[in-house]
Amino acid sequence: MNNNNLGSTQGTTPGFLRILTALAACAGLGLALFALAAPVGVWTGWWDFRQGFTILRSAQPFVLWITVGCAAITILVAVIGRQGAARLVAVAALATVAAGIAWYVPQSYLPGQGADIPPIHDISTDLVDPPQFVAVLPLRGDTSNPTVYGTGNPNMTPEEHAQRQQAAYPDVITQTYDEPASAIFDRALAAVDALGWELVAQDADAGRIEATDTTFWFRFKDDVVIRIQPTAAGTEVDARSTSRVGLSDVGKNAARLRAFYNEL
Repeated sequence: MNNNNLGSTQGTTPGFLRILTALAACAGLGLALFALAAPVGVWTGWWDFRQGFTILRSAQPFVLWITVGCAAITILVAVIGRQGAARLVAVAALATVAAGIAWYVPQSYLPGQGADIPPIHDISTDLVDPPQFVAVLPLRGDTSNPTVYGTGNPNMTPEEHAQRQQAAYPDVITQTYDEPASAIFDRALAAVDALGWELVAQDADAGRIEATDTTFWFRFKDDVVIRIQPTAAGTEVDARSTSRVGLSDVGKNAARLRAFYNEL
């Protein structure tokens, strides 16, 4: 009797693990496909980014639980099944990764924990005389945010916009260099290329470079203008990054300018 019971237990365990793995695969992969449908719809033009965010928000209450559940199933299958359940472990692990991606996509658009991100989307190193867009203006279209600094939020004055930016991003300021402007101009072009931005225009005589950075998931287009001016001590570089759509950039434009200066 003991041997029969043992055989019965050994026979039912693989089936139980297969059921758990199937649940993980359906939940994890299904959630990932649902979440990825949000940006895919934006890429294909089926809906705009607002609808995409609505889709992500509808999935968020379940993301954490499904991800944790898939991870728990992966561990359980690995422990109980041991070497004989390698395929099941791989499927459950893939489901966990897929659910994690569904968590990561919206998280990549949220500010860090404890961050005080102001509801602005136009960041400039020069708050008094911001660099001006020229070549990108025809590309922005009539429905894009205004390019006059500080006017993107109807509930905020330009002065308050500048104050909020300075308080949130005190390190995003004009940078000076010892090298001549011509050398810095070439380095700035190289930085634009290294960061993967689309070069829109370059004017060495005016010391102006304009480019567009397109985000991966929702294909947001943010425009950048770089102003390079010679000074008695060397070269002064200002930069400005602004989003075409949306009220708040959740800190992306400031991060973009930091990345530019780090590359420069």
